[in-house]
Amino acid sequence: MGQFKADFSGLSTSDIQALFKIKYEKLSQNIYNSANVMLGRVKKSYDFVGEEMRIAIPQSFSGGVGSGSLPKANKAKYGKARLFSKKVYARVDIDRETIKAASKDEGAFVRAMNEVVKKAVESYNRNLSRILFNDGSGELGKLANGNSDQSGQEITITDFKEANFEENDLVDLIEKSDTTGVLQVLKAGLEISAVEPQSDGSGKITVIGTIPDSSAGHTMESLVMQGSLNADPEGLKGIVKSSTSGKSYDLDRDRKWSSIEEAAGGAAVSTDLLNKVMLKVEKKCGKVPNLIMCSYEQYEKILNLLEDQKRYTVPTRAGLKKANGADISFSGVEFMSTSGPVGIFPERFCEKDRVYFLNDNHIHIHHRPDFGWFDDDGTVFLRKLDEDAYEARYGGYFQIYINPAFHGVLTGLSS
Repeated sequence: MGQFKADFSGLSTSDIQALFKIKYEKLSQNIYNSANVMLGRVKKSYDFVGEEMRIAIPQSFSGGVGSGSLPKANKAKYGKARLFSKKVYARVDIDRETIKAASKDEGAFVRAMNEVVKKAVESYNRNLSRILFNDGSGELGKLANGNSDQSGQEITITDFKEANFEENDLVDLIEKSDTTGVLQVLKAGLEISAVEPQSDGSGKITVIGTIPDSSAGHTMESLVMQGSLNADPEGLKGIVKSSTSGKSYDLDRDRKWSSIEEAAGGAAVSTDLLNKVMLKVEKKCGKVPNLIMCSYEQYEKILNLLEDQKRYTVPTRAGLKKANGADISFSGVEFMSTSGPVGIFPERFCEKDRVYFLNDNHIHIHHRPDFGWFDDDGTVFLRKLDEDAYEARYGGYFQIYINPAFHGVLTGLSS
């Protein structure tokens, strides 16, 4: 009888690295580029180098025109928008025994890793969708009775957006300094254990961790994603607004560097309001919005409003393919503009009361090079200190550039 000899040598991390890159690089890229309509349509580049990026913004014509006699020449006005990259990550743990158990079976290894890889990129994209529809503050929601304390482990959120909260997320509790008025982290790394939407539109969040009691004298303000206080890239909520006070991308906001914002004042969404904002955006910048994004609450009303419910398909900008070779695209309802049909699509991270009118050619995610899985030391997998496990990191450094002049928003709609 022949002697059977088992081989338990397993794969090295370099072997896994090669397999990982071959099997999952394209998968990760496809998920990133097609996670939602916005990510699928906006421009992306991966050449953001240097300390900052500056973009010249024309803010007037040259002015040297006239009739009857030779006019005096005058120069055009230009502003400079400044972009600074932000750090956005996803981080996952991978148990070493799981890797070794499948070391001689590629199919089993792929199945074992597939869920980890997919979930890491999906979680990253979920957070990026939150960022796209937020204002750069990292804020998930404001606390009820913001000027008083929250006791125990249950927190009530007034401006509750359910998509912002997921069980097992780690969040930071933010307070406002009584002396300086500056927002600061009071308690970091609280783990969400339960999310409970309330009938009045608020929500209750249960967390694991100690929250200061009412005798501590803190002014509680909000919850933010862990480590994200004022650290997010820019988003639609912070840029697409009519306000001419303050700055966007370090450039003073004025009539040329602001968006169309129409306040509905509690009215229901209607074709009149949709047409009004569409035409105002076109009048302001000369471009018709080519993408309309709204909350599911408003999308339901629009479906009832547009009785024919014609479908409108938007392909991704990258022209990505599914496994069966079909184009990855998104299907929505069409709205007729002066330049033809425009797709309307729901987004769960959009505020309940608003509809965005966007020109996706003027939204650009500027990434630094080598965005994706971190492998600078030759492997995606890094050994965890004092643990029988590895970790992998995904993401990178980028800024979202949204030229405010090409977009509009309808706010204050009844929900």
